[in-house]
This record gives sequence, C-alpha cells and structure tokens, in this order.
Amino acid sequence: YTIISYSVVQPRLVIDKLESIQKRYENLSHLMVQPEIVTDPRRLHEIAKERASLEDIVTTYQEYKTICQELAEAEALPDASTEAEIVMLVREEIDKLKQRKDDLLRRLKLASIPRDPNDDKDVIVEIRAGTGGEEASLFAADLFRMYTRYAQTKRWQVEVIYIRQSEVGGFKEMVFGVNGKGAFSRLKYERGVHRVQRVPVTEASGRIHTSTATVVVLPEAEEIELKINPDDLRVDFFHSSGAGGQNVNKVTTAARITHIPTGIVATCQDERSQLRNRMKAMAVLRARLLDMEQNKQSEEIDRQRRTQVGTGKRAEKIRTYNFPQNRVTDHRINGGFHNLNQILDGELDEIIEALSGKEQAEKLEAAFSG
Repeated sequence: YTIISYSVVQPRLVIDKLESIQKRYENLSHLMVQPEIVTDPRRLHEIAKERASLEDIVTTYQEYKTICQELAEAEALPDASTEAEIVMLVREEIDKLKQRKDDLLRRLKLASIPRDPNDDKDVIVEIRAGTGGEEASLFAADLFRMYTRYAQTKRWQVEVIYIRQSEVGGFKEMVFGVNGKGAFSRLKYERGVHRVQRVPVTEASGRIHTSTATVVVLPEAEEIELKINPDDLRVDFFHSSGAGGQNVNKVTTAARITHIPTGIVATCQDERSQLRNRMKAMAVLRARLLDMEQNKQSEEIDRQRRTQVGTGKRAEKIRTYNFPQNRVTDHRINGGFHNLNQILDGELDEIIEALSGKEQAEKLEAAFSG
C-alpha cells in the first residue's frame, strides 16, 4: 500500500546526517567513561541505551565508506591498464561495488529515520467497549482474541491484568500485558478506535449495527525510567469480581493503586495473591505515568494520541470491520483487506506492514526535507 521512495533523498543530505550520527556516537562513547556518569546509574543507563541504538548504523556507515574507497580505487584502474581482460574484470568488480554501495545507502537512509525508543519494549494493552452497548462489549472480546492469536504467532506471552465483563459474556474493559521482542513496535499501530459493522446475535430483524471499542497500547516502563515516590501511592485491596476461580469474592486479593498527585488508578484482580496483583497493578501504573510524562515532553505526541484514541464515538475510527462485505478497512492507509475472519484470527501482519511502511515514508521525507 505504501512504496518508500529512496531516490528522492539526495545522498549528500544522508551523508551529512550520518556524519552527525557518528559524532554523536563517539561523544556518547566518551561520556560513558566519565566519572560523573559512571557513578550515576540512571544517566549511564540512558547514555548506554542511546549509544546502543546508534551502533548498527555507525557500523554500516563505516562499511559504506570502505566500499566508497574501494570503488574509487577500482574506477582508477582501467585508465592504468590496456589489457582487455583486466579491464573487463575491473569493470565487473566496479559493478559489484556500485550495487553494494547502493544497497548500503538504501539501508542507511532507512536507519537514519528517528527510531521510536519504545519499540523494543513490552506493552500493556487496554481495550474498552465504546458506543454500541452489549454488542460493543462482544466486539471488545473479539479484539482481545485477535491480539492473543497474533501474540501466539510471534511467540509473545499474554498476561491478563484486569477484566470487567458484560452480562452477555463480552468485556466492558480488558487490560493485559504482552511480553516479547518488538511487541510495542508492532502493536503500537493498533492504538485508536476500532469500528465493527455486523448483525448482532441478539438482533432478530437482521439489521446491521455499528459499534466501537477503543484500544490503548502503552510501553511498559522500567523502574529506572520513572521514579515514583511511595508516599504518593494509596494501595487498596478488595474482593475480586467476575470470572477467576473459587477465590472470587472470598479472599481480599484484588489490588487498586492510586497515584495521588495525578489521580491515575491501576487495578489488578487476576491473580490469587495480593502481592502478584499489586505487582501487576504497579506495572500498569508505571506505564500510564510514563505515557503521561512522554506526552508532556512532546505536544505533538499528545495531539496524535488524543486524535487516535478519541472518545469511542462512531465517527472517530482508525479501522472498520465490515462483516457483510467481509472487509477490513484501515482508514490511515485507505487500504481494504478482504480476509476479515483471518484478521480477527490474528493475521495482522499485512495491515501492520502497510502502516509501518507509511510511517517510514513519512519519517524519511521529514528527516531529509529541505
């Protein structure tokens, strides 16, 4: 759905950017051995993380410069020789070096795109039923199943944190963690309002209903990234409700943590022990606080997330699942996919790849514009 054009970006612009990246890498390497940094674990962690994120591109750039040097030397050889056989061999070598140079430049253009620092993190996903009553809660359950199946294909682990069920067996609210390499880099494209158009099982007249569910995807926050004052927390324990085994409503194991300064609340009732529920709720709280902090740091991110998530009304949508037409439409890429059942069964890669390609194209254009 999206073709990235590499040729429109001038090589000189790329080289200038790569030179600045290499200088930044060298500066970070120097900082890591400074006494004031070595004795500050949080600062050292930040610098080491940034340096590691630049290492591959710096290594590739060094290879690119080596190829350029070899190419320049090879191109000078035919002029110094009159033997046809040698000239032919040199020209073959030049063609190979040019191909390698172009391949490396293509890789470097993509690698120069600013990378989302959260891409490698585990995630916490929150699904809430929006407009549409009980049908919306059933759709929320369908989305949870879709993400669970998708996680299975990636060999990620899914861990339920909080469930608020509806009377018909759907979910009014579902919070779960997804642990696995690159989880955020793939699932971040699911943030927003999802809309479904279908005939509900409870609809006797066969009319098509439109319902929505909202999806929030938060990167898990590491403790070193976020300092939380224990005095700012209020922890309450209560009886679990809904599905959960024999302990439900008998033992006070569910945990609710309130961050007093912000009013943010995180709840977990899935585990049978207070400790495990408290740990899970704390992970959710950290993720929500980190998301809030990152939004403060960038008003643009804040605008994007508010646009993506919205209020759950029918008009605010990123994707529509149309059952009568067996079609899934992602409105961000104007792409239609005629395999609805397979998508709801977890086959999301085609959509995600299209969205990723669109994002890369936009970032590439922004990185080298002007």
